[in-house]
Amino acid sequence: MLEKIFSPETYSMLGQWALGFCKSLVVAIIVYLIGKYIIKWITKLVSKMLKKSKVDPSLSSFLKSIVSVVCWLCLLIIIISILGIETSSFIALFASAGVAVGLALSGTLQNFAGGVMILLFKPFKVGDYIEAQGFQGTVKEIQIFNTIIRTNDAQTIIIPNGGLSTGSLKNYSSEKYRRVDLDFHFAYGADLEAVKKAINKVQAASPLIIQGPVDDSPVVAEPWVGITELAEKGVVVNTRTWCKGEDYWTVYFYMNETVYQQLKDLAFMFPCKKIDVNMLNK
Repeated sequence: MLEKIFSPETYSMLGQWALGFCKSLVVAIIVYLIGKYIIKWITKLVSKMLKKSKVDPSLSSFLKSIVSVVCWLCLLIIIISILGIETSSFIALFASAGVAVGLALSGTLQNFAGGVMILLFKPFKVGDYIEAQGFQGTVKEIQIFNTIIRTNDAQTIIIPNGGLSTGSLKNYSSEKYRRVDLDFHFAYGADLEAVKKAINKVQAASPLIIQGPVDDSPVVAEPWVGITELAEKGVVVNTRTWCKGEDYWTVYFYMNETVYQQLKDLAFMFPCKKIDVNMLNK
């Protein structure tokens, strides 16, 4: 038995195997060195592309890490294959691990994908005033998984990016100009021509109100006043006033306060809710 184990044929087979393994090891080392250089080159190329695209720094760092990890896994599988080790089991292991992680983190991955979409396509940016998922506020921070907004009463709202990227969203800051629409209610019999002239004077008196079309926006028009409804209890007069986005609330309160001061003697009528009063007989 021992003679067969230590026979010349055994030594010859071991020598051939060792020689073949050494050759494979040398090739694997060369492939590793070349692959390492290629991975660095790919990472730098991705970094330059992300900088040119002005991708958010947090997303850029995360994407570079993903690219680096994927490249190193591919290089590892290639080296294992060169050394003569069966790679199908490793690939199956990586695939099953990926599926398990994906199922465990399905909600988190959805929020991550939403964050990537938001940072890439930029439906809004930090500082914009938005309305989404039943909340309104100013965007303070866009993270990978969540977006943080601050409401007008200084509350912090954290909204998951998954629903934010797939649901409806209103961005009040995306346009340079905004229109202030207001309704004023007057009783029947009020002098509507006097009302319109007075409101036109109020609109013309503010330097924040745009008095006509502008070159950089085809929708901006001169101030408008008109009757929009003959309601059951009075006449509804609507005003449409254009201004810059950052002046919206200033113009909104200016119009309300100034129109009231100018027209408070023309029988203003405010819509009120119906109240049922039940009398109980004792």
